[in-house]
Amino acid sequence: MSIAPTLELPSSLQWLNAPRSSLHEQRGRVVALVFVNAASAWSWQRLRDVAQLQTRYQGRLQPLAVHVPRFDCERDPQYVLKQLRRQGVAFPILHDGDWHAWQRFEVEAWPTVLLIDANGRIRERVVGLDSMAELERPLAALCDALPMPTDDDARATTETAAEPRLPLRFPSGIAATGDRLYVADSGHHRILECNHSGRVLRQFGMGTADFVDGDLEQAAFRRPQGLSLVRDVLYVADTGNHALRRIMLRSGRVDTLCGNGRAGEPVEGVVANARDIALNQPQAVFATDSEVHLALAGDNRIWTYGLGRGELTCRAGSGQLEVRDGSGSMAAFAQPVALAAVQQMLYVCDALGSSVRALQLRNDIVQTLVGQGSWEFGDADGPRERARLQNPQAIALSPDSPLLWIADTGNGTLRTLRLGGGEMATVPLSRRLHGVAGLSIAAGALWIAETDAHAVLRYDLSSGDLGRVAIDE
Repeated sequence: MSIAPTLELPSSLQWLNAPRSSLHEQRGRVVALVFVNAASAWSWQRLRDVAQLQTRYQGRLQPLAVHVPRFDCERDPQYVLKQLRRQGVAFPILHDGDWHAWQRFEVEAWPTVLLIDANGRIRERVVGLDSMAELERPLAALCDALPMPTDDDARATTETAAEPRLPLRFPSGIAATGDRLYVADSGHHRILECNHSGRVLRQFGMGTADFVDGDLEQAAFRRPQGLSLVRDVLYVADTGNHALRRIMLRSGRVDTLCGNGRAGEPVEGVVANARDIALNQPQAVFATDSEVHLALAGDNRIWTYGLGRGELTCRAGSGQLEVRDGSGSMAAFAQPVALAAVQQMLYVCDALGSSVRALQLRNDIVQTLVGQGSWEFGDADGPRERARLQNPQAIALSPDSPLLWIADTGNGTLRTLRLGGGEMATVPLSRRLHGVAGLSIAAGALWIAETDAHAVLRYDLSSGDLGRVAIDE
């Protein structure tokens, strides 16, 4: 195994949630330097892998997440901190706003993990999302060569100034009816049923991260995101468990339609056993009486689960991360994260493509409504050829007009797009929005999951008033 020369962290790095340190001060333990981007689903998965390994090699492994921006909004350190905490990152986060560490360590892609031994030398470079075994094998060799840690060693990895304790923690998906709100309280690993005033009526899930079916008090989720309600059934994109879950609202029972708790390559066909099927970071669901559409952020494809036969079908996407129109697998998405539909048209919010796409369900043809490519983003209204978004995270359709609402999350705004060739326009609001990840329309209002502010908002579609819904348990 080749050993790279000793390097030190650039002094320009900002330590966002831990006291400033150096690689020299970490001598005596293995350091995993994880180069990531806050908007990248592949980076999220690698961070979770490293967190799992940190638990396994407690006291001998010190992960450091080095964030390198892709979008303009990611130059704001607090924005970055919120985005990575939303993914459950609790070890030190370093912000490389000017790409100095990226260049010094000759990194070329997200995610990249550099394993640095106890003497401060780079011993391994793991690029992309190789299997957990490919990452753990060299790490185990380095950690096993070290003595067992003392209690003081094991305590050295806790972050400082954690998120405040509030009724909601990074709420994401939201589904509204004439008298109910269903909120994916992602950071608390649960689904809440509330009235429009914010009073919590029921909680689905124990509130601890796990993967358990059963009655509402016994079931468990892991960072649930998208929600879709059809009559008395609520479908859940259980992102952290890589699973499609279902809540029977009359009984409160939770079950799994497909997903085995691990990120993997889905396989088309009838699902004989739900836990035999792998999904890859399902971020959004949209359900009808007969089928459930899934946006897999880690897979860059759109899938459909048929409720009749329990059959899983890939509708569109090559799996490559890019914005490309076409039919079926000839098309490509750039991290789809939200869905909306009317009749035979499925609308897709493509986060890394800063775009909104349309998928015709009759023939699986994909067309781009707004967006110019994976690295083209901005903040501009107007016709399709001029309009720009930045890392949008949620969409919703007006029930009585061909109007698509877009959470332009990277720009902290709401936008509307008139379908059928209309222009995109910014919605005037009383303040900037903070990390919106869910939208739903019901009862004359747009209901907003303001993720980074740990809040649910109500935007009155008639008056334009924007107010906070006080979630009260």
